[in-house]
Amino acid sequence: MKAMILAAGRGERMRPLTDSVPKALLEVGDKPLIAWQIERLAAAGIDDIVINHAHLGRLIEAALGDGTRFGVRIAYSHEAEALDTAGGIAYALPLLGAEPFLLISSDVYSECDYSRVAAVGEAMRRDGRLAHLLLLDATPPPPYDFALEPGDTGLIVRQGAPGLTFAGIGAFSPALFSNLEPGATAPLLPLLCEAIAGRRASGEVFRGRLENLTTPAQLAALDRRLRA
Repeated sequence: MKAMILAAGRGERMRPLTDSVPKALLEVGDKPLIAWQIERLAAAGIDDIVINHAHLGRLIEAALGDGTRFGVRIAYSHEAEALDTAGGIAYALPLLGAEPFLLISSDVYSECDYSRVAAVGEAMRRDGRLAHLLLLDATPPPPYDFALEPGDTGLIVRQGAPGLTFAGIGAFSPALFSNLEPGATAPLLPLLCEAIAGRRASGEVFRGRLENLTTPAQLAALDRRLRA
């Protein structure tokens, strides 16, 4: 199974740090954020990785190279201008291939076992699901919260109690993005809502450690904890 790490965002709320360094290369615990992700993917046996980039992307390629030092293979999808989440994925599909892939946001620090998500991706080949999301409890609920259908189907429904939000990690079928024109800017949420309405999106609540890093203060706090 391949993995895609999203690293094209400019990280406006991380400024001024991201004026000269791409967000994916900001360091916590003496290591760039994206390096934590790559090492966890390698530990899970996922060694074929696609990284998209736009803002200061050349620095990401210079820092990570072809992935040899991590024991993985890295291919890059360069976007002249960031294409938003779904647009960036659609643009990278030639590198991702025709099978389900693991998706990770580079600005998420997680201690998730990616092999568990990859196993769901393998099942998606057989059952026709388009997406499987890791979800977090959202307090207060975000404006576009999700919920899991009652029972044991694992299917996601839009809006519900308790409110859950996408953790930035999941498994996706390339078919979810097949109607997007390569190079077009497109957000992910409308595609997810279509898949949910068609009962083709599943999820699970993640109870482990996961932090979505959006501000310098959050980055500094995580850095202190990792060094302690």
